[in-house]
Amino acid sequence: MRTKQIETDSWFLNRMIWSIVVLILGIVSCKNDNLSSIPEGVPFDPSKPVVVSDFTPKSGGMGQRLIIYGKNFGNDPKNVTVFIGGKKAVVINALGESLYCLVPKQAFKGDIEVRVGGETRPIIGKAEANFDYHRKLVVSTLAGYRNARGDEPWKDGKFKDADQNQMASGFWLSSFMKFDPLNPKHLWVTFDDNNGLYLINFEDSTITKKRSDFSRPRSVDFSLDGNYMIVAQDRGGENDESTLLFSRARNFLDKEVLTRSKQCNGASVHPVNGEMYFNSYAKGEFYRFDLNQYFTDKTTKAEFLYVIQDPEWEYRALIHPSGNYAYILVINQGYIMRADYNWEKKRFNQPYLVCGKVRESGYKDGVGSSARVNQPYQGVFVKNQTYVEAGKPDQYDFYFTDLMNHAIRVLTPEGAVTTFAGRGSSSLNANPYGYVNGDLREEARFDRPSGIAYNEKEGAFYIGDRENRRIRKIALEEMDENNQD
Repeated sequence: MRTKQIETDSWFLNRMIWSIVVLILGIVSCKNDNLSSIPEGVPFDPSKPVVVSDFTPKSGGMGQRLIIYGKNFGNDPKNVTVFIGGKKAVVINALGESLYCLVPKQAFKGDIEVRVGGETRPIIGKAEANFDYHRKLVVSTLAGYRNARGDEPWKDGKFKDADQNQMASGFWLSSFMKFDPLNPKHLWVTFDDNNGLYLINFEDSTITKKRSDFSRPRSVDFSLDGNYMIVAQDRGGENDESTLLFSRARNFLDKEVLTRSKQCNGASVHPVNGEMYFNSYAKGEFYRFDLNQYFTDKTTKAEFLYVIQDPEWEYRALIHPSGNYAYILVINQGYIMRADYNWEKKRFNQPYLVCGKVRESGYKDGVGSSARVNQPYQGVFVKNQTYVEAGKPDQYDFYFTDLMNHAIRVLTPEGAVTTFAGRGSSSLNANPYGYVNGDLREEARFDRPSGIAYNEKEGAFYIGDRENRRIRKIALEEMDENNQD
């Protein structure tokens, strides 16, 4: 679904670029033929009406290049104001009988109005037809802020409020996110080196700390029936609590220890058979834990499966919704592996590389080992409607946070890696990081994004943007402009 939209936006962009090139060439040709007959050079005449006769293209979204045709626009873009859908557009140039502008965000109504002659008594022209405005996927801010001193506290609060003291803040550590499978209005979050379990509550637009007794919580998942939460801890002792179980019946405030091991980076539950998989950073070990057996007789023995590459490999397994395979994100070595599921033995086979290269972190879109990533931190599987319509066996893309590349990347079932969002606003500076909302690639910037979650019903991504100390959102533009940061 998102792939199709991005392709559509690219088609409009290419068409518009060619239109502009043709227009410029035509203007240059006219200038060479007869300078005295160029209508584009005629200044604005306040005694004559401003006429809007046409525009192209007829549809598009925020940032779309738009050419408006008519009369008496003048030749000074500073003297021209364009409103589309009641929103002020950026005017690039005015050429007498045509002008060039960029469609503003949230121009939902689509009516076009051109004002020439200054703010006090402008001459106004209006288009008879409306521009067909298409909502685009954009990056916005859900919660969090940074003050001028950079010392905002870590505190519970509202997503937004006129009084900054009432707003939730903090979020300056790497995060892991998971939507509650039985309540899509609840998004659970842990932060590395923070002792808390946090709830992003979309029912009352608040973020609150629900527990404060963890030691380096690294991941959140749920049992197959959704009645139990599992949190992994990254602790240094061989006999330290590594995975913990909490019951919904007790509001996740109780605790049972499932496993004891050293330095667990994450735990995931198989979405069909229900067993749990977790790792140990110290030796690179990968384990299977029979959660179903535990619920029957409290058996806590984990089964060692294999070692991922070498000791001190920081990684976590994230399992496909079908249960057919898991992606293993090797955070500190810059690559992603795939482990296929053996349905007969009910365990994952030895993994193999699908993108990136061992110990060669970098930034490059590509296929398989030609792609480069830099600390792939967390990912989510998202159904691609194009794959569904084509009848493909695997209908999911994998969207993941590429922490040190300050981007959200996409991994297709075929192993192709592309950049979905971030690293925009190149005119600001040469840095790929920063805090900018807006168009996914043209404008948006992140600064070490880590946690990511996806709400399928809403079609929205939520991202823990570590160094910006905010929770960011990727979704279609909000119809209510007050909700669009």
